[in-house]
Amino acid sequence: MDDKIPAGEFKAKCLGLLDEVQRQRKEIVITKRGKPVAKLVPVKEDRTESFIGSMQGTMEIVGDIISPIDEKWEAYAE
Repeated sequence: MDDKIPAGEFKAKCLGLLDEVQRQRKEIVITKRGKPVAKLVPVKEDRTESFIGSMQGTMEIVGDIISPIDEKWEAYAE
């Protein structure tokens, strides 16, 4: 599939090109007399997944996170 296509050819192959754009996730520029007039682009998939667990695998625990620390915080007034 070429990334540019004349409008007349697009009209004849429209349904096949729609399937191709969806499958290959590739844009097609439609031209008229050699000049670009429109662009056929794949739709971004709607991700309606839950946000719970969406950060899984993006963080790393370094060191001991369970034992208390020996430093006093500024928030404690003495």
